[in-house]
Amino acid sequence: MIFSSKLIENAVDQFSKLPGIGRKTALRLVLHLMKSEKQKVIDFTEAIAKMSREIMFCKKCHNVSDADLCIICNNPNRNYHQICVVENLRDVIAIESTQQYNGLYHVLGGILSPLDGIGPDQLQIASLQQRITEDRIEEVIMALSPNIEGDTTVYYIAKILRDTSVKMTTIARGIAFGGELEYADEMTLARSIAKRLPIENYVSLGAK
Repeated sequence: MIFSSKLIENAVDQFSKLPGIGRKTALRLVLHLMKSEKQKVIDFTEAIAKMSREIMFCKKCHNVSDADLCIICNNPNRNYHQICVVENLRDVIAIESTQQYNGLYHVLGGILSPLDGIGPDQLQIASLQQRITEDRIEEVIMALSPNIEGDTTVYYIAKILRDTSVKMTTIARGIAFGGELEYADEMTLARSIAKRLPIENYVSLGAK
């Protein structure tokens, strides 16, 4: 792809670095911005730059936030005794879109994957244990993608929490095994949340 302008070429190079964006799509986006009002382009670039500079992570649940605590943890109308454990921000958005859950979240920041070098120390598991103890959590809902890594993570967390009094549940198998949570349709995901199961029905923890 040959450009008559180095400025356009540089812009296309940057857009094409985004996931799922090839150079042809990047060029279309750049040409669209060229034809847009200058103020709209300035607003667009400033919004991205401001996000990069100022985005934070909630000190309690590790969700993205504009302040020390995210708007979910700061909402007095949420159920403060219930935590839904998810892998990442996209899963929070997916569950919130169902409007079927009113508790808090805990974002692990990934799932256990020994082959990729991701162990318990790379995830927000210790802080989950701390929240359960300090915040008097009554129920922990495991809402991880139903695949081998997700199941391994559920099993590990269930084992370390089995001596606590917290009730552990998992979303129902409305989500196909091997699927990704963020790609589930809202109806299926809502049904999985509403029909969650005791963790004992999901993994064998053995005797205490």
